[in-house]
Amino acid sequence: MTRAASPPGAASLEQPAPAGKNTTGTARIAGVGTATSEQSYSQAEVLDLFAITDPKVRSVFLNSAIERRFLAVPPRGADGTPRAEAQGELLAKHKRLALDMGARAVRACLADSGLDLADIDYLCCVTTTGFLTPGLSAHLMRAMGMRSGTSRVDVVGMGCNAGLNALNATAGWAVANPGKVAVMLCTEACSAAYVIDSTLRTAVVNSLFGDGAAAVALVADPPDAAHGPPVVAPDPGSPRILGFASHLISEAIDAMRYDWDDGQGKFSFYLDPNVPYVVGANAEQVVDRLLGAAGLRRSDVRHWLVHSGGKKVIDAVRINLGLTRHDVRHTTGVLRDYGNLSSSSFLFSYERLLTERAARPGDHGVLMTMGPGSTIETALVQW
Repeated sequence: MTRAASPPGAASLEQPAPAGKNTTGTARIAGVGTATSEQSYSQAEVLDLFAITDPKVRSVFLNSAIERRFLAVPPRGADGTPRAEAQGELLAKHKRLALDMGARAVRACLADSGLDLADIDYLCCVTTTGFLTPGLSAHLMRAMGMRSGTSRVDVVGMGCNAGLNALNATAGWAVANPGKVAVMLCTEACSAAYVIDSTLRTAVVNSLFGDGAAAVALVADPPDAAHGPPVVAPDPGSPRILGFASHLISEAIDAMRYDWDDGQGKFSFYLDPNVPYVVGANAEQVVDRLLGAAGLRRSDVRHWLVHSGGKKVIDAVRINLGLTRHDVRHTTGVLRDYGNLSSSSFLFSYERLLTERAARPGDHGVLMTMGPGSTIETALVQW
């Protein structure tokens, strides 16, 4: 099989090749690994920790379909409650957490793939919860002792959808370098992106996000043309990435955004209340475009791994796509146990699917992420 060339932004999908010829190869997901920050809290524990008594705010937290989240709470002040952290402290927290979680996720991914640190040829790091120069990839390479010749790229500030944007680029690198190992890491220290105040605007955000990191290793099937032996031969049982499709909802560009809060002296994330309905209303067209390019229908898809954006977002996507609650069980389970993990959420769901051992050879799966832009990103995989 070979992957036909597609115009920029279009889904890139496999097309039949001449018998016995594989001219470009296909990227496969060789392994996955996840990590979180150290301490988890129930929603009630978070409310009590920050001494939040407003009944409206408490209702937002307690009706979120989230039971626990991993968070790195601020140091306690003189009154015993966590004190406000300045923007500089939050950036330092982001660096510390993102590197720690990221390194552990990469190691878990390599162990799952049967690979070593020295096997990594390309590293793509994704984060939205802080900013570093040099980028997180450079800091991670030094901290983990990666080879200095490893190619790297950083995807910063794209939001919850960014994992699939980066997976697209990483898969492209893997196909262009068959047999070599490409690792994509999403590491989100959401504890470093909080503003603590009494408004409902921040209550929605503060009730939702948690700390988490996830990494995947990709290796492309070597083409038939002989260019020397591949560095790593991919496991034929791992899912192939068949293509991608994107959809930018430009009229909702301000629905999810970071604003600078002069009163707080830090960035504050904003979520428009209509986000679930906007995302839900646009989910069908991008999914149908993804599947249509492969000659598939929604009924042909056995596995749906949707970003754990929040209860209303998941419900809106599920209803608009005609999915069952069972179809999104991994998504709702990740939301329940971790909250919204931003760009890494869908890989936590993917890991749960693998643990369940429900995927069979020939099964198709759709990965879907949603985030600022407003954007819906999708990918089609096959076991």
